[in-house]
Amino acid sequence: MQKLTQRQKAVLDYICESIQDRGYPPTLREIGNHLGIKSTNGVNDHLRALERKGYLTREDMKSRTLRPTSQVLQASGTFGLGAAESANDVDMVDIPILGRVAAGEPLQAIETPMDTVRIDRMLIGTRGEVFGLKVSGDSMIEAGIHDGDYVFVKKQIEARRGACVVCLVGDEATCKYYFPEKQHIRLEPANSGMAPILIPRTDWRETSILGVVVGVYRRL
Repeated sequence: MQKLTQRQKAVLDYICESIQDRGYPPTLREIGNHLGIKSTNGVNDHLRALERKGYLTREDMKSRTLRPTSQVLQASGTFGLGAAESANDVDMVDIPILGRVAAGEPLQAIETPMDTVRIDRMLIGTRGEVFGLKVSGDSMIEAGIHDGDYVFVKKQIEARRGACVVCLVGDEATCKYYFPEKQHIRLEPANSGMAPILIPRTDWRETSILGVVVGVYRRL
């Protein structure tokens, strides 16, 4: 790995310390304030240098996705990180909980984040944008999704036939199996005692699908 300048090492140290102390990396503004760098462009220059030299990774140029690379973790004593804790943290992802979704009758979709949970990325198996919703109702119980559970949803507007999706029915959101038919869209519950929701093709929009369910969390 290429040698770091004194300022680049200071930026990396601060990122590592923030992850260790708070569980997540600092924003560009926080880095600038801590190190006396006046512009976010100046901070970005240092971050790009750290990425280029193999010390840092970042997704979609977002500061909250800053993570030290495995080489840095292996040399954790140099940068003040506990190796086991930091290696685990690299694989963690913050997921916003946006509100409730119906597993029964549709509920009004809520887009304002209520909370954030931090889980291992391996559990959701995707690097796309993921959000969480709390389930209300029992129409998906035969799929193991119960009232009060949280579903993790990968944001996308397309889904394969038979996928478990969160979609809009009018202005309200529901969780169902997705079956596009010739004349209508069939939203099938996973509860043998409930009937499907049938939506005419003329009423279906490209943006009706909010995402595909990629995980379920239940508090015991």
